[in-house]
Amino acid sequence: MAFGRREGVTTVSDEKSFEENRHDQLTSAPKATEEDAAPRFDVTEHDGVTRIDVRDDAAVRPGPGQGDPAAEKDEPVSGD
Repeated sequence: MAFGRREGVTTVSDEKSFEENRHDQLTSAPKATEEDAAPRFDVTEHDGVTRIDVRDDAAVRPGPGQGDPAAEKDEPVSGD
């Protein structure tokens, strides 16, 4: 899986770590900032079980945003 820079196209490189490639991809857009590359998830493994948690300080979080009526109500999303 040897990628690299070919004819002006930037691709993933085996020479860089996963974190370096991730950072490069997330900050390559014209208006991207360092915050765009900040970690959003914590992944832990214990006794063969993998747990994925959204970080408390994540700038972007899944689900309805603050101020969205769906975020304010403690009701099932499906409406059942």
